Amino acid sequence: MIRITGLSHRALHVPDLALPAGRVALIGPNGGGKTAFLRLVAGIDLPEKGEILVDGLPPRRMEVGWVGENPEETLLFTRVADEIASALRFRHDPCPAVDDRIRAVAGELGILPLLGRETGSLSTGERVKVALAAALAADPGLLVLDEADSHLDGESAAAVEALVRGSSAPHVLQATQRMDLAARADLLLYLEGGRVVHAGSPAAIFAALTGTAFAPTLEGWCR
Repeated sequence: MIRITGLSHRALHVPDLALPAGRVALIGPNGGGKTAFLRLVAGIDLPEKGEILVDGLPPRRMEVGWVGENPEETLLFTRVADEIASALRFRHDPCPAVDDRIRAVAGELGILPLLGRETGSLSTGERVKVALAAALAADPGLLVLDEADSHLDGESAAAVEALVRGSSAPHVLQATQRMDLAARADLLLYLEGGRVVHAGSPAAIFAALTGTAFAPTLEGWCR
């Protein structure tokens, strides 16, 4: 359970929110607070007021995987294999285990040929996949994606979604512009004006927002 109480950070205000384990999608207009919310839950930023606990722990005391919309801003190493291995090496996992895990995750994402490449030579889509591989390699308890699918084509986005869905992370939070992906989440949050305006099942939230049941034509509706 992700428990948020009395949260206040700049323009974001979340008085009380409980998110059960599973896949939570965030939608809403630009500037609505999605990125600020995700950065706080991931422990990247600390709230000015309030508390966030993930299964009873502050985010900074657990393994968190983060993939942002612009992964080049968070890439630490020049070689792809080193980037994917970073979290494992920081916690001093044995080298053979690290090598095995790198190849396993890269294989699942279809990026084995990239392992020897320089991260600066990758396309945006390739960087997203490398960032996701790095996030998943350490088996995080919380996986957070901030519109990481916005630069992917349909096939790549589907592959990434399948891998995220099949990950062992108990908690997955994902901001997305893809309404079809949001409709497949376990729980949907709609943020606007720095507040969680709606929280519930995707069907209920889409009905509240549009007055009709979800339809494929809603894809791309929420920017």
